[in-house]
Amino acid sequence: MSVKGLPPAVLEALREFLNEDIRSGDITTEALGPLNATAVGTVLAKTKTIIAGLEEAASIADISGLTYEVLVFEGNWVAPREPVIRLKGPAKTLLATERVILNIIMRMSGIATKTYNMVQAVKRENPKVIVAATRKTTPGFRYFEKRAVEIGGGDPHRYALDDMVLIKNNHIAVVGSITQAMQKVRDSISFTKKVSCEARDLQEALEAAEAGADIVLLDNMSPKDIENVHKVLTQRGLRDKVILEASGGIDEENVRAFARCGVDVISSGAITHSYTSSNFSMSLSLA
Repeated sequence: MSVKGLPPAVLEALREFLNEDIRSGDITTEALGPLNATAVGTVLAKTKTIIAGLEEAASIADISGLTYEVLVFEGNWVAPREPVIRLKGPAKTLLATERVILNIIMRMSGIATKTYNMVQAVKRENPKVIVAATRKTTPGFRYFEKRAVEIGGGDPHRYALDDMVLIKNNHIAVVGSITQAMQKVRDSISFTKKVSCEARDLQEALEAAEAGADIVLLDNMSPKDIENVHKVLTQRGLRDKVILEASGGIDEENVRAFARCGVDVISSGAITHSYTSSNFSMSLSLA
């Protein structure tokens, strides 16, 4: 099973991950001897999980001069003891790359699994609602976390500040009002960029919609309050002119309630900052 190539910047990040861990050399392996014999390293799931991170593992193999065979498709469930990728090459290379490979697969699979569970919970209430991540990611690991969200069926949302305009409460505090902030933005950015505006209550949501926001981000509002926003926007003929996004304190425990309150998008920082890593191991044997 083949994998597609990763962007050059991502490959460079993987090299940096390896350099961080190996530094000047694996002193344990060196102390035990050359260990140049060819070995096979099989990565096995230890818990039921959505599998992610295999493209990264395969790229690390390429970088390190190992051959590989990907055994399952990313985005599928795997069972305990199920092999997901098999690597082959010098035993010393397998030992040196083992932890980085496992770290990436474990974290990405944990995020993909959490995302999948939230997406499925939302679909049971309203299949049209999108579940998205946020920029609450680990510095240096955002690409991998966002890709894991996509593998789990979610939307990555913004990758960086230049993706779209998002007017938050601190922007509004500096500028003076939502209406003023919206005017300044519309006067300075291209028509190709969507504009999202944060709102913390009904009045701010109305102001944002009336000022021409493409997306109204309902921040830390309860499902009941969001239902009221939906109702009032509908009454004033504004609902169909905006995308409604709920965000703030949303996780697997309460996501279904938000899916029922009339929003188009549910964004959750918990997907990438409060997940549980899946458990994997690598078993080595001489070829």
